[in-house]
Amino acid sequence: MYKQIAENKRRTIFIILGFVVMVGAIAGVFAYLYRDPWIAVWTVVVSVIYALVQYCCAGSIAMAMTGAREVTKKDNPRLYNIVENLSITTGLPMPKVYVIDDKAPNAFATGRDPKHAAVAATTGLLDIMNDKELTAVMAHEMSHVKNYDIRVSMIVFGLVCVVGLISDFGFRFMYYGNRRRDNEGSPVGYVLILIVAILSPIVASIAQMAVSRQREYLADASAVNITRYPEGMIDALKKLQSHTQPMKSQNIATEAMYINNPLRKGLFSNLFSSHPPIEKRIERLEHGKQTF
Repeated sequence: MYKQIAENKRRTIFIILGFVVMVGAIAGVFAYLYRDPWIAVWTVVVSVIYALVQYCCAGSIAMAMTGAREVTKKDNPRLYNIVENLSITTGLPMPKVYVIDDKAPNAFATGRDPKHAAVAATTGLLDIMNDKELTAVMAHEMSHVKNYDIRVSMIVFGLVCVVGLISDFGFRFMYYGNRRRDNEGSPVGYVLILIVAILSPIVASIAQMAVSRQREYLADASAVNITRYPEGMIDALKKLQSHTQPMKSQNIATEAMYINNPLRKGLFSNLFSSHPPIEKRIERLEHGKQTF
């Protein structure tokens, strides 16, 4: 497992470097087409600042986007006690605990590091899970905290937002630049901008998917190691598999944070999903029962 954690960290570094190179390349295309090197400089500078702001504030932003509300032990003793016990078991600081009013069963963890972490569960999850299954799900989320997956998610979240911002800027620049410079604009240049603006979000989504899928497998296995009860995680995943309704507040930016894909199922969403199929996750846990 530790070997897999180290491998995931190396893979994540390469993906983040790839994001930086992609942002630089996009900026270079704009600078070359409009013969202005300052476009590249300012694009990179603004992108870095934007990514840092997203990284520092992404936890609060994610909670606001999902409509989560913080709870105390008095508000929800069952969920709070489970998270508190897992915090003691793993030796992690007690994260903030949130509940999302949504019938779709789901949960996620967020934050910069274990000292600034938060976990959330939907009311739908609390309704259908027994205590052992809920403990397994929250152990999965605490594993994301322990393995620093939450930090990687925040970094990738910020970088994906940067790519989306640049893509939107490309479309606007192409449209308004064409109106102002009628005969000066190069048709080839506009085609290149269009290609970059369309492909960038797709590449960003694929990179996000590559990071998240492996980390879900690892968090499942880590949760079993924490609880010492494989059946709890397996039964929880089976219940999630049988409850496929999407969440009310759907957002592609926060999709990768959840234990199960919160978006409406479809061909396109399955193709670029940040989550591996639940049946494969169950299969891996079944095969690894004897090794936990």
